Parts: sequence; C-alpha cells; structure tokens
Amino acid sequence: KHLCFLPASMYTEIQRERPDGGNILTHPDYIDGNPDLIKPKKLLNPVKASKSHQELHRELLMNHKRGLGVDSKPELQRVLEHRRRDLLIKQKKEEEEAKKLQSPFEKELLKRHQRLDQLEKEQEKQEDHAPEFIKVKENLRRTSTVTGDEKAA
Repeated sequence: KHLCFLPASMYTEIQRERPDGGNILTHPDYIDGNPDLIKPKKLLNPVKASKSHQELHRELLMNHKRGLGVDSKPELQRVLEHRRRDLLIKQKKEEEEAKKLQSPFEKELLKRHQRLDQLEKEQEKQEDHAPEFIKVKENLRRTSTVTGDEKAA
C-alpha cells in the first residue's frame, strides 16, 4: 500500500493499529541486560576528532558570536600574509637595487652581449633574404674544406 495517497484520517488509523507504536527500527539485543554480551561503542568520526577541525569549529563559533562574517580571516593568517607580502616586496627592492649597483664592467659586458645578439639576428635576416644559389655555394665551400682537411690528415 502507498500511504501517500491515503487521506489523513486513514493514515492516523494505520498508525494506531501498529502494536510497536510506529517504530520500524529493530531493538538491539544488548538492551536485554545480558552481562555476557559486549556492548558496542559509538565510533568516533576522525574528522571531528582532529584538533584542526575542533579549532576551526571553535573559531567559527567565536566569530559568529562576535558577529564577524565567514569571509574575514583570523588574525594569525592576516599577520602571516602581511609578513609574506612584505618579504616579497623587500626582495624585489633588493633585486632592483642590485641591478642599479652593477659595476661599470658588468654594464659594458651586458651592452656587448646585446650588440652581439643584434648582429647575429641581422645576419640571420640577411641569409634568409639571400638567393638560394648563394646559400648552396656556401654549403659547398664548407663541405669542400671539411673533405680537404680530412684528406690532409
């Protein structure tokens, strides 16, 4: 029978007819008071038993009592983030100062390195625009000098 289609008065009559008072769950055997049986203990939830969960729950309750929102961070976390941010800013400033305080020798080396890179790029561009027969001729010269060196050795 489906009880959801019955009128409310019939449902209450069915409830009254049950001898166990409407309780569908079976009763455990250990209530009988048998001393030979080991009574089961309720298992602990490992999440709720953990210290971090308890501390977080306590903090949430305190914040709720104070009227703070969930979005606001605890003081310790704010302080740690502030310190991290300050440390990063300090490191960036030190790096910038180190770049500014480069010796003249290091600056000159950097300039020469940049010039060499530019020259290499220009040569690659010129080689790309050169006709194909010139490229082939250069390759032939390279192979002929390599084979000539091998014969001499």
